[in-house]
Amino acid sequence: MISRGHLFLYRLIFGLLLLASWELSSGRWIDPFWVSSPSRVFAYLYEVIADGSIFGHLAVTLYETFTGFFVGAVCGIGLGFLLGRREMLAQILDPYVVAFNGIPRIALAPLFIIWFGIGPTSKVILVVIVVFFLTFFNTYAGVKGVDAELKNVLRIMGATERQILMKVTIPAIVPWITTGLKISLPYAIVGAVVGEFIAASKGLGYLINYNTSLFSTTGALGGILVLALVVVVCNEAINRAESYLLRWRPRE
Repeated sequence: MISRGHLFLYRLIFGLLLLASWELSSGRWIDPFWVSSPSRVFAYLYEVIADGSIFGHLAVTLYETFTGFFVGAVCGIGLGFLLGRREMLAQILDPYVVAFNGIPRIALAPLFIIWFGIGPTSKVILVVIVVFFLTFFNTYAGVKGVDAELKNVLRIMGATERQILMKVTIPAIVPWITTGLKISLPYAIVGAVVGEFIAASKGLGYLINYNTSLFSTTGALGGILVLALVVVVCNEAINRAESYLLRWRPRE
């Protein structure tokens, strides 16, 4: 198995090769107006970091993303767990869940802005809707996928329902939940940014939209690079939390 240090080194080398290819192609094979270049993007980021102008936009987007992500994940995991253990209730609510999930999230964004204004609240609610269904379906599938024979064996051995829940059901659905969280995190950021594209006065989505309106590819790519970095850092945090929660599971 590859060590963590070697893995980091290989990732770094691959990233540097991508940046070098981008830098070399810009101005030689592709007009910099369309793709800018890493040197210009990093110079732009240094400028907005030095004057502090990007931090206000970043704080707004992070607030919208993580507030909506937390609320949506808690509601999605909770309802998925409940319906997974209550078959009758799941059958009653199934067509309504499917119908609401079938509504395009982009179609809801303008309505939320009309109802809740152009401030962060409308973006938070959009993120909640996006995250809710991703975590709900993963959790529900995880609960339904728990081995019934294993639970029956434990009942025969005298285990209580609470012991089965704590020792079998919850450990079994943790990988499903963490997978749902990892999938929903990028979509949470997308939801916040899309809401800012439609109507906002602050945020990374607003900053990217503002730069594209000025035909500044460098500024737009700088904002996109910051968003990508946020996703990578948050995904790594979820991976570490998953490793800790599943530390009991034997490695291959």
